[in-house]
Amino acid sequence: MRAPHPPSPERSAELRRRFAEEARCERPDLSTLCLLVGAEADGALDEAGMDTVEVELDRLAGELPYRPGSPHAWARALRELLGERYGFHGVPDDYQRLESSLLHEVLRRRRGLPILLSVVWMEVARRAGAPVYGVALPGHFVVGFGEAEGQVLADPFDGGRVLTGADAELLVTGATGAPLDASMLTPAGTLDVVLRILNNIRAWSAARPEHSGVGLWAVDLSLLLPSHPARLRYERAQLLVQRGDFQDGARELEAYAETVAAVDGPAAERIRGQAQAARALLN
Repeated sequence: MRAPHPPSPERSAELRRRFAEEARCERPDLSTLCLLVGAEADGALDEAGMDTVEVELDRLAGELPYRPGSPHAWARALRELLGERYGFHGVPDDYQRLESSLLHEVLRRRRGLPILLSVVWMEVARRAGAPVYGVALPGHFVVGFGEAEGQVLADPFDGGRVLTGADAELLVTGATGAPLDASMLTPAGTLDVVLRILNNIRAWSAARPEHSGVGLWAVDLSLLLPSHPARLRYERAQLLVQRGDFQDGARELEAYAETVAAVDGPAAERIRGQAQAARALLN
């Protein structure tokens, strides 16, 4: 992928307005939110490009058998179509690439992170009428089909391989060292999926200080979600200071300190000290 090329300020403001509006819908649309994230990352993704992605998802859904039957049959049909015929899968190198978190690039490359490949699986399956949802296993996102008592899990990162209970247990213990708990198998909400995608983008940026601008817009989009960690305000302030915007960074630190003061006075004082240090850099 070419170096990240952000959209114009006017385009960015419009994308963020639409993102906030969609996130507050009664039933927010996952592909729409993912494409708005992609357009914030990639200034070359215009409205025609976003429409092309939706058309491609529709086309892939049209290639699935008509209502193949059981949850296992749905999982097998998606694996045969997306994993085997079209070659969607992931490899370890994908974790090092920003485009692995962008839906339009994942559709183009047929490669990506587990969560974005799962978005492709879910959006194609949903359009075809499958009982599909995301399952946010710690460290490795997968998809689920059917109700809890007959749930079938599939791993799009592994080409849609259908998982046994032992497979799922291994994924969780490998990521956390803890056993699989039934609560981990519940369907993930649309906004939880989007926040996890943005978390991945923030993590990618944090390891690459030269791309702090990517981390900043990922934080900004996260803050537009109706529910988000309060600590994101602190992260945003740190990014502003890192990027040389000491005035706004100090202002954000002071605002966050006021929030923290109600529960942790000493922490609030430390943050105020950071704000003072940021303001000193203005002189």
